[in-house]
Amino acid sequence: MPHPPRIRAAQICVILVVVLLLLSVSVTESAIGVNWGSVSFHRLKPSTVVDLLKDNKIQKVKLFDADPDALKALMGSGIQVMVGIPNEMLAPLSSSTAASDLWVRQNVSRYVVKGGADIRYVAVGNEPFLTSYSGQFQSYVVPALLNLQQSLARANLAGYVKLVVPCNADAYESSLPSQGAFRPELTQIMTQLVQFLNSNGSPFVVNIYPFLSLYGNSDFPQDYAFFEGTSHAITDGPNVYSSAFDGNFDTLVAALNKMGYGQMPIVIGEIGWPTDGASSANLTAARTFNQGLINHVLSSKGTPLRPGAPPMDIYLFSLLDEGAKSVLPGNFERHWGIFSFDGQAKYPLNLGLGNRLLQNARNVQYLPSRWCVANPSRDLSDVVNHMKLACSVADCTTLNYGGSCNGIGAKGNVSYAFNSYYQLQMQNERSCDFDGLGMITFLDPSVGECRFLVGVTDTTSSGFAPYERWIIVYVLIVWFFMV
Repeated sequence: MPHPPRIRAAQICVILVVVLLLLSVSVTESAIGVNWGSVSFHRLKPSTVVDLLKDNKIQKVKLFDADPDALKALMGSGIQVMVGIPNEMLAPLSSSTAASDLWVRQNVSRYVVKGGADIRYVAVGNEPFLTSYSGQFQSYVVPALLNLQQSLARANLAGYVKLVVPCNADAYESSLPSQGAFRPELTQIMTQLVQFLNSNGSPFVVNIYPFLSLYGNSDFPQDYAFFEGTSHAITDGPNVYSSAFDGNFDTLVAALNKMGYGQMPIVIGEIGWPTDGASSANLTAARTFNQGLINHVLSSKGTPLRPGAPPMDIYLFSLLDEGAKSVLPGNFERHWGIFSFDGQAKYPLNLGLGNRLLQNARNVQYLPSRWCVANPSRDLSDVVNHMKLACSVADCTTLNYGGSCNGIGAKGNVSYAFNSYYQLQMQNERSCDFDGLGMITFLDPSVGECRFLVGVTDTTSSGFAPYERWIIVYVLIVWFFMV
C-alpha cells in the first residue's frame, strides 16, 4: 500500500517542475517593441504617441536620442524604454568621464525616478561600425561604453540600465550561416564589445533588413525575403533556410559562437518593411513581411542554430513615417511606419495580442480640411521651378517611380507638390500662390492609395529636439576643455 506522504511529496515535486517550466517560458517569450523616430515635418504630440503605444499594448519603445519631450510623455506609462546616443557624441563620451556623467545625469537619472520613465537600455551609438562610415566612430565605442558604465554605477543605475550597441548586419559576413564571422577589421573590437556585453548582462543588438537585401540586389529572390516559404531555400549542412531573416540571424549566432559566446541573448533593434517610395515597397508587402515576422518570432520556433530560442525582443522599424529623413538610401526611407505620420494604421496588423488589430491614434489635431492644388484655369508650362522649390522643402517621394502617387498624371504631380509645401507651411495662404498657379480647395484631391495629406497642428521641430542639441553642444564643450 503506497504511503500518502510520499505521494504528496512526489506530486509537489511535479507541480514545482511544471511551475518552473511555465515561469521559464514566460521569461523567455519574445516581446514586440517599436522604434519611435522623430525626423518628421508633422510631429504628433508626444502624449498622443504614448497613448497610441498604450492603446496598442506596445510595452517596449526605442528612441534614437534622449528627446526630453518623449521621455516626459513616457513617464508613468510603464513602457520600457531604450534611449539612444548619436554617433557624433561618442568621441567626447569616450575621452571624458565628466561628459559621460553629465549625459547620464541629464538623460537617464532625471527620468529614472518613482513614477518616471522606465529606461532599461542606453544604445551607445547607432550602427557605428557601418561599412560606409569607414571606421569613423570605431575607436570610440568601447571607451565610451566603459565611461558610461562607470557613470551609471556612480548614479546607482548600473544594475538596472544596460548599455548596448546596435549593429548593422554588415558587421558580419558569410556565404553560409554556419560559417558566419565578424568582418576581419572588426574582430578585435567585437571581441571587446561582446566581452563587455556578457560581463554586464547586456544582449547583442542587431538591425536586420531583408528589404534592403532585395532592394539592393536584382538577383535576390523575392520570396526568400518573406516568411511564407521559398523556392530558393539555402541548404547549410543539415539545416535548411527558407527566409532571409533566419539566415541572417544564424550568421550572427555563428559569429558569436566563434568568439565563445554562442548563447548570448540577441535583440533585433530594427526590422521592418516600407510601404512607399520603391517598387517593392507597398502596403501588401509590408503587411506580409511584418505579420510573417511577428508570427514567426512569437511562435518560439527559433532558427536552425537556435531552435526554440527566438530573439529576446524585436523592435519594429518603425512606429510612424518620418517625412524629413534623408532620402540618400532611397525614397522609401520616409515610409517605414506601420502608422502614417498622423498615427493612422496603414494596414491591419496583429502584434500578437489575440485578434486585436492596430488601433489608430486618438484626438489627433489636424489643420482645417483644405488643400492646395494646381489652378485648372492657368497654363502650367512654367511650373517646373515651382515644383522643384516645393519638393526641395516638402516630401514628394511618393511621386517617384514605385511610389503610391506615381500614376496621378502631370497635373496631379503639381497639385501634390503644391499641397505638400502648403501643409508644411501650416496652410499659410501665401504658400499656395506659386505665382498664381496654385489655388486652395475644400475638396479632397486624394486618388486611390495616393493620399493628399492635411497637416497636424503640433509644431514640434524635426530632428534633434532643441534640448538635445543643447546637450550635444554642452558635452562637446566639456570634452574640449578636458582633452
